[in-house]
Formats: sequence, structure tokens, C-alpha cells
Amino acid sequence: MLSRDFIRFAASSVLSHRTRSALTTLGIAVGIAAVVLLTSIGEGINRYVVAEFTQFGTNIVAINPGKSSTLGTPTGIFNTVRPLSLDDAAAMARIPHVQSVVPVVQGNAEVEGLGRQRRTMIYGVGSQFAEAFKFQVAAGDFLPDDDPRAPRAYAVLGSKLKKELFGEAGVLGERIRVGGDRYRVIGYMRSKGQVLGFDLDDTVYIPAARALDMFGREGLMEVDLLYAEGAPAEEVVAGVKRVLISRHGGEDFTVTTQQQMLDVLGSVLGVLTFAVGALGGISLLVGGVGILTIMIIAVRERTGEIGLLRALGATRHQILRIFLGEAVILSAAGGIMGLLTGVGGAWLLHLAMPAMPVHTPLSYILLAEAMAVVIGLLAGVAPARRAAAMEPLEALRTE
Repeated sequence: MLSRDFIRFAASSVLSHRTRSALTTLGIAVGIAAVVLLTSIGEGINRYVVAEFTQFGTNIVAINPGKSSTLGTPTGIFNTVRPLSLDDAAAMARIPHVQSVVPVVQGNAEVEGLGRQRRTMIYGVGSQFAEAFKFQVAAGDFLPDDDPRAPRAYAVLGSKLKKELFGEAGVLGERIRVGGDRYRVIGYMRSKGQVLGFDLDDTVYIPAARALDMFGREGLMEVDLLYAEGAPAEEVVAGVKRVLISRHGGEDFTVTTQQQMLDVLGSVLGVLTFAVGALGGISLLVGGVGILTIMIIAVRERTGEIGLLRALGATRHQILRIFLGEAVILSAAGGIMGLLTGVGGAWLLHLAMPAMPVHTPLSYILLAEAMAVVIGLLAGVAPARRAAAMEPLEALRTE
């Protein structure tokens, strides 16, 4: 029997029981649609978060006070952590390949301007913040390069806060109060929007030294370094450790590169995508059980047909291929239906909720269809082997 005869025979057997075949393919279609839709959402979230995370650049190193690793022996009274200071930040500016150094202090305070009050986020930063994190000033200037220990009382507003306090009126040179202290507004930023849930437009930027006094902190919350494109991150990290260990007398700080952050983020999002795909896989497994059930019933109903084929000279291997072909046709057809439903559902979901990140890679589509075919093949093995094992005379006798 030629290959095309096998395909024609298997397809005619499937089409001869249209209702049963349709219900069987529906089970696979639901499973594939669930896998495609859920993994599309997971992949969309993955891409969205990574894009949000990397919009500030990928050549950034963050230094935080305190050692993140756990040692085996408690150090007792010797376990002291020296806070990161403005002098530490200034010393790190001399590390090779470093282009910008940004001390960071963050807090929440009352802001008053033009008779209006609003409680918002306060960022105490250095003059190189806008350059390092690719922020743009809409009008005026960002914080000047003052003496980091005694900076002038200047403030830069986020675009949303500027509108809330001053509306469309000019803001440059106006006086505001931040946490009870008077500041002069020298600029406001272009809209940046929300990043991972943080509204970067509803904020005030003031010098880091003044933020330390305002929030009563002894040291900085973080120091961010921007290093040159193409420079080896390992050399920058080694330089940071060398400078801070010499100043602190020990490694009481944590250095994290942007690539390390992305690796951790990617692993977490990868687990998320796998988890939602696994949920859809449960539906696919149910569809596989449906194919197994239908194929067992088909073998019982067609015992006489199997006996006749064997009597006419069909080999066990050919009988096996016929029933495996039927299972694959059912699963492949269900897979195509599921792909169309899943991709279409993802597209409609994005239309209905544009804020929902959805992305369906071609590799996911091909993998989903391959999964459907493999599941159909596995589900058809047992019934096909049972059909191939029948003796011709016994099969004809049952008919």
C-alpha cells in the first residue's frame, strides 16, 4: 500500500464519523488554544517588563549598602555596615570606564506650590541623573553640578507634578516647599510615564545631600554608575570593589550589574511563562485522553474491517500505520483549529485591552502544533498496536 493510499484511507475513516471526529478534534483544539493564549500573555509580559527595565540602558551598575550574601559564621559585634556616603560616590567617579555617578536617596514628603499641596515621591539625586538614566528636561535645566556636600536649594519637577501644582503657568524660578524647606524650581522633566508601577512624572528631584537631611538618613540608599558602552562590566565591578574596600575596610556593600538584574528577571519571567503554559497543557492532556478513547472505540467497531484487511494481505505494520495516521490526522486538525483560536484570541484580547502585553512568537506556534501531533501519536499507539495484533480469522469471526 502506497503512502498516499494510507493517507487517503485514514482520512476517509476520520471523515466517515464526522460528529465523533469533530468532538475529538475539539478537545485538542481547546488545549492548544489555551496553551497558545496563555503563553502569548506570558511572553508579552516578559517582553514588556524587560523593555521597561532596559529603557534606562544596559550599562548600569548599582551599589547598595550591606552585603547580600550570607556567611556561615555570625560575626557578632564585628558585623558593622558602613553607609554609602557622598564621598564614596565621588571616589567611584574616578574608576576607569565610569561616565556618570548618581547618588540616590528616596522618600515621601509634602510638596507645596502656588497655594496647592500634594504628597509625592522625592528623589535626592546627583547632577548626572538625567544623563545616566536617559531622562530629558522639558524646560529649564536639571540640577547643577554643585558642591555635593552643600548644594543649592534647587528642585526639578516631574511633568505630572508640575501640572498639578502650576497648571499651564510658567514654573521656572517659582518657589516651592518640599518637606517644609524652600526650594527654587529650575526646570521640569518631559513625561516618562510609569515604569513597573512607579510614576516617574509625579515626583520632585532635589540634591542628594538635602534629601539626606530631609529624611534624616546617615547614608545613601544606592549609588548608580553608568559606564562606557562596550567596556567590560567585570572591570568596572572590580574597580568599585577596590575603591570601596579601601574606604570601608571591608566588603560591606553589594554590587549588581544590569546584566545580573536581567538574568534574575528573565529566570523569574521564564518560570511564569512556563507555569501559564503548563496550565494550558492540562487541557491539552485532556484532549489526548479524548483521542485515546475514540481510537479504542474505533478499533472495537472496526474489528471486521481489520480482519478483512489482514485477510487481503495487509501486514501488521500497515494496520499499525493506518490507525496511527488516523490519530495524527485528528490531533493535527485539532491543533490547527486551536492555533487559529489561540492566536485570534490573543489578538482580540490586545484589541479589547491595549494595555495588556500579548506576543505570540512563531516558534510557539510551531511548537504547539508539534505538541498536538505528538500527543495524538502517543494516544494512538495503544489502540493501533491492539488493532495490529489481531489475527485475521478471529477478527472476521467476531464480525
